[in-house]
Amino acid sequence: MMKIAQIVGARPQFVKLAPLSRELRKQHREIIIHSGQHYDLQMNEVFFRDMEIPQPDYNLSIGSGTQGKQTAEILSAIEQVLLNEKPDRIVVYGDTNTTLAGALAAVKLGIKTVHVEACLRSFNRSMPEEINRIVADHVCDLLLAPTAKAMENAKNEGLLKKTHLVGDIMVDSLRFGLAKAEKDSRVLRRLGLEDTEYCLLTLHRPYNVDDPQQLHRILEGLNHLRRLIIFPVHPRTRNILHNSNITSYGNIRFIEPQAYLDFLSLMQHAQVILSDSGGIQKEAYILKKPCVTLRYETEWVETVASGWNLLLPVNDPAFPEAIREFRPPEAQPEIFGSQVAEKMAKLISA
Repeated sequence: MMKIAQIVGARPQFVKLAPLSRELRKQHREIIIHSGQHYDLQMNEVFFRDMEIPQPDYNLSIGSGTQGKQTAEILSAIEQVLLNEKPDRIVVYGDTNTTLAGALAAVKLGIKTVHVEACLRSFNRSMPEEINRIVADHVCDLLLAPTAKAMENAKNEGLLKKTHLVGDIMVDSLRFGLAKAEKDSRVLRRLGLEDTEYCLLTLHRPYNVDDPQQLHRILEGLNHLRRLIIFPVHPRTRNILHNSNITSYGNIRFIEPQAYLDFLSLMQHAQVILSDSGGIQKEAYILKKPCVTLRYETEWVETVASGWNLLLPVNDPAFPEAIREFRPPEAQPEIFGSQVAEKMAKLISA
């Protein structure tokens, strides 16, 4: 039996952690360290119960800050936990500042370090997430890649010897979460959407939401689709809208951020998903939902190549028409694998 520390900093990382946690706890002692990088009101006791994962053993409550300040504070706090706990392995996820800080802290202490969702590249180094991915992959000892394209990136960067193609952990997370959502979520009834066709929108990238004029252009363009669009609005984005007197679009319905199972239900029943999120692109694909990605590039290039994900920068004034004409092909290739958590647990335990 080993002591394995899982390091996460935001709700999407806990969602990825959930199926691997269930596998690891069958044979190892697990410690969960939450950096507190993102404070999420929806990540409460109900969330942990629904996903069947324990509360974090440590909540470092770092909070927001500049890129350097936040990363440094997380690194320092995690280092102290690792010195006290002395785990045999640590696991980091994705591309956040918590990912980078956790990997650096562990490697400098000589602890074997595992990166889940490794070797993804958007090839846009102006994004902090891209830098986090690259550095984490190069310092970690074991890389668990989700796709064949990620393996190609590993080869190109000389990382192939320590990289394994396992599939994407979200396949297991979504299968588990959807079963729960179908049973327990009442969000469609609560929002009056049970017999209604709608699109689901999420926006959080700074280049889409920080500039009020850019945000207005996006929402005005989407409003011209003349479809009902459900938009769970992050409090920060809501403040930008309010302070700019951008508050009403006839076809866009603003709602509060949703609990995880409710958001899954909204995704499952949407006609089209509109988003600038990396994770939601992937989840839409797994759910077999057409996705329009409101960005210039994506780390999930396979979903674009399949025809199920339309990569669409919003500065093109014709972007609403492109969305209106978007039709994915009938066939959808399998990209993300199956029984991923089980494969990961075996490699981590070796």
